[in-house]
Amino acid sequence: MAFKSLHVYWIYILTNKKHDVLYIGVTGGIEDRLRRHRSGEGSVFTKKYNAYKLVHFEEFQYINDAIAREKQLKNWHREWKINLIEKENPEWKDLSEN
Repeated sequence: MAFKSLHVYWIYILTNKKHDVLYIGVTGGIEDRLRRHRSGEGSVFTKKYNAYKLVHFEEFQYINDAIAREKQLKNWHREWKINLIEKENPEWKDLSEN
C-alpha cells in the first residue's frame, strides 16, 4: 500500500499600503511564496503595485480545491473580496506578522 503524505495548500490575498489593489494567488508553501513576492521574485503584478501585505488566506488539503477557490475569488466583484477580507480581518492587518 502506498503512503500518501498530507499536503497543505493555500489561497491568499495580498494588497498594498493603500489597499487599492488585490492580488489572489495559490501556493503549496505560503511562507516561501510571501518571501519570493517581497524579494521581487514573485509576480510582476505584486512587484509593480507593491502588494506584499497578506490580508486573507484559506487552507486546503487538496490542490484542486485550492485552485478552484482561487478561480472563484478571481471572478468575484471587488466589493465581495473586500467583504471577505473584512469578515475575518476588519483592520486589514498583515496576517504574516503573526
